[in-house]
Amino acid sequence: MRLQSRNFFRASVICLAFFAASAAIAGGHKSLNGTWVLEPTKSEFAGEPALQTGSVTINDREHNITVTRNFTYDGANESFSYSFSTDGRENSTIHQGKAFKSKAKWDDNVLRVTTTQNDVTVVERYSLEPDGSMKLMVERPGHKIISLFFQRQ
Repeated sequence: MRLQSRNFFRASVICLAFFAASAAIAGGHKSLNGTWVLEPTKSEFAGEPALQTGSVTINDREHNITVTRNFTYDGANESFSYSFSTDGRENSTIHQGKAFKSKAKWDDNVLRVTTTQNDVTVVERYSLEPDGSMKLMVERPGHKIISLFFQRQ
């Protein structure tokens, strides 16, 4: 009887630890929810034109992920704005025509968005930093990795 009590206790502790870890991961996903504003002075543009303004809005609601990005660059000879949204079930591929697809999924506490357009794949990794800021790593073929930092609005 005593052995059964110990085994039951151990099993209960293991189950509790599993559920606590699952809740921590789910809570980590929700911690990126909200609107984030670019901090250009903290960001590393890897030789690319520096963005003056930008924002990212993330909303993960019951495994349906929306990521909306808005960036603006105003240079001496050119100006451009970039706005793009990914919205769909976690790990589902969103298609817009034949040449564009995007997918958002969680790798532990990092939100990974992979977008392919005209056979060029860009990978964005969103993560929460210890100081409460959000870091966005952008990987593009033939370019250095760009590191953008954001503060919650």
